[in-house]
Amino acid sequence: MALMAPRVTAGLPAEDAQKLKYALNGSHDITVFVDGTVHRLPPEARDAVVDLLGRFSRGEAVTVSSVEEMLTTSKAAELAGISHTYLRNMTDRGEIPVEYRGTHRRIRLADIMAWLETQKKNSTADGAAGPEHDGPPDAS
Repeated sequence: MALMAPRVTAGLPAEDAQKLKYALNGSHDITVFVDGTVHRLPPEARDAVVDLLGRFSRGEAVTVSSVEEMLTTSKAAELAGISHTYLRNMTDRGEIPVEYRGTHRRIRLADIMAWLETQKKNSTADGAAGPEHDGPPDAS
């Protein structure tokens, strides 16, 4: 896969962001036209487009870049939003699979994405349990 340089786009002006936010409200149905031809996106691409448009609707600046299938530990850690050291420790414990190219560790993009999805599910499950009660029991 040939990698392209990242493209950084500034956030939309407030009025345009508000219009986009209104258009996206409650809808994930995105139709793409290329040279007048309708294209149905596979779910992964649709989700990426919806995410991109959602970020624009919040006025956020966006960077779009390619990601290799096999990542260095530094790239994988950056993508996961964790430190390089923490990621290396997780690979040492076998929590994230790792392959070696010589003495260098490489991590599959799919493995990082799976770990991120697990973290997201765990976070959602923890939040659904409700706040913990740290004080003494209520006297009734």
